[in-house]
Amino acid sequence: MGMTITEKILAKHSGRKSVRPGEIIEAKLDFVLANDITAPLAIERFRQAGSKKVFNRDRIALVLDHFVPARDIKSAEQAKLIREFARKLKITYFFEAGCGIEHALLPEEGLVSPGELIIGADSHTCTYGALGAFATGVGSTDLAAGMITGKLWFKVPATIRVNFTGKPGKWVFGKDLILALIGKIGVDGARYMALEFSGEAIRHISIFGRFTICNMAIEAGAKNGIIPPDRITGSYLRNRNKRPALFLQSDPDAQYCQTITMDVSKMEPQVALPSLPENVRPVSQVKGIYLDQVVIGSCTNGWLEDLSIAARILAGKKVHPRVRLLVLPATRKIYLQALKAGILEKLSHSGATICPATCGPCLGGHLGVLAEGERALATTNRNFIGRMGSPKSEVYLSGTAVAAASAVLGRIGSPEEI
Repeated sequence: MGMTITEKILAKHSGRKSVRPGEIIEAKLDFVLANDITAPLAIERFRQAGSKKVFNRDRIALVLDHFVPARDIKSAEQAKLIREFARKLKITYFFEAGCGIEHALLPEEGLVSPGELIIGADSHTCTYGALGAFATGVGSTDLAAGMITGKLWFKVPATIRVNFTGKPGKWVFGKDLILALIGKIGVDGARYMALEFSGEAIRHISIFGRFTICNMAIEAGAKNGIIPPDRITGSYLRNRNKRPALFLQSDPDAQYCQTITMDVSKMEPQVALPSLPENVRPVSQVKGIYLDQVVIGSCTNGWLEDLSIAARILAGKKVHPRVRLLVLPATRKIYLQALKAGILEKLSHSGATICPATCGPCLGGHLGVLAEGERALATTNRNFIGRMGSPKSEVYLSGTAVAAASAVLGRIGSPEEI
């Protein structure tokens, strides 16, 4: 009996010929990461265990990205703790505030590879599945164990195969595909399962759209999201990756617990209404909802591709006077690329506020916290109650094209309207 790509990766890293869903395994880790929120607790557990060194200082990344630049004394102290730990243990990949958001930064730096097993103390670690890796979020205590031993236990997940058929329309991107799926199966529809994305539509999605799709697998409850690597993957990795890539594919006779087929050829851009990512509607059904703030950025949609889309839609137009438009490039390199290309200048002329490469408003950290009664449309990945500020505010989710158009309209709307 064949295996899925997820099962192949877990089998390889546990030293077994095969694994099956439900089995408990101990597997070797290729890479471990944490951020300024989750690393302090992991460091505390690391010290409580009496450990003096990490399993491999070249296979760990510590990234300051959530509350940066430091918003208050507590966040500054957390950053200082991580900074000192990284220096003392000579962690090779310590990324200071301003370098970028971890889930865009690590692929950009070539630190995650196809066929690898990666854990991170952040739920959106599943982003790296876009490169054909098994990547999943863990708690800070498990993260500490991984830093010490280079191993961790896993229960092998069953796999749902998602077959996206057809060719996406002009304004339909990776964010729309994953929102449509979550709207179909719900926020617990793939609980502790692998979501394997395939089909004709995936071949029309850029690597950045694929990162977005896998990033939000967790919003359906999935253990991981993964896309079998292809020429698009290889093109992105060329002259970038620091470790060898293992391009794996699921076997023809692999066993899936479910297969979901979705035709995207007539799909509209999608919008998730408060306060769950599963409350999804086509944009045509939610036009007219007035906005106070629009956020374009985050680890979901802060890529150069997203900034380019926003600049194209906003060209020659002005942000509605009622709306605050915040733009957050996902990394410093993306910021500089957008600066050099004139994208940031165009966005700024339209009325956008250009923010540093940080998570910022996505989690209500800073740089765009919502007041009571305010309403935001964001290209981020979560819209839970209080996610972006006051528990009496509202957050809607969309892709970049809808967000940019809505910033001009002053209400949720389609790019076709402008």
